[in-house]
Amino acid sequence: MIRVDDANAVRSITIARPDKRNALTCGMLSDLSSAFETAADMRACVLLGDGPVFCAGFDLHEGAHDRQMSVLRAQLHGLARVIQAMRALACPVVVGAHGAAIAGGCALLGGADLVLADREARFGYPVVRLGISPAVTAPYLRQRVGDGPARAMLLDPGLIDAERAHCLGLVDELFESADLVRECAVARARVLGEKPGGGATRTRRWCGTLSAVALAPEATQVSLQAVGPETFERMNREVWTR
Repeated sequence: MIRVDDANAVRSITIARPDKRNALTCGMLSDLSSAFETAADMRACVLLGDGPVFCAGFDLHEGAHDRQMSVLRAQLHGLARVIQAMRALACPVVVGAHGAAIAGGCALLGGADLVLADREARFGYPVVRLGISPAVTAPYLRQRVGDGPARAMLLDPGLIDAERAHCLGLVDELFESADLVRECAVARARVLGEKPGGGATRTRRWCGTLSAVALAPEATQVSLQAVGPETFERMNREVWTR
């Protein structure tokens, strides 16, 4: 459900579960991490999604009726690992987020250098209403959009549209269609990968040093600590038994 294609030193990674709106399972998160962690020899990476949306977040049915919420905890750990793997790369990372990037899908944007989206796309963290904390993404979201907008997005279960996401800096470029998002994301990655010498890679390393997210491990712990009996009851009532 994660497809990896290498061509001309550019790695294209595609979330390929369109029938489930690319909802992420523990296994998919592990495969995503591996795809980025093994891209050390690449000159650029691009992350895309198959089907109508980029990513609808976690597959909340994977851990249905699990009172210990162990699957959700594993998903949160897996998401943190993916973003950290994206950030740890020396090469630039482009994300084409068409249609929707929701909850964990929106969090993936935090690992990118360049985010492309279509004008119909929607973004946000509606899982707050289920008692799931998106704190795991807070340090990265804060870097992209600033303190105030980050607080609003993380605490409000509503979604924002692509124009608002672009104004905030969550999205860098807007396009008229999902096909254009995919096409241009790959093209941008190729251009970045063609930069001579180590210019792009050294610049990315330096940007990473300047914007080091020291609180990322603590942010993950906040999300894990928020998972409790109330989360189970809300998930059981609003997700698993519907």
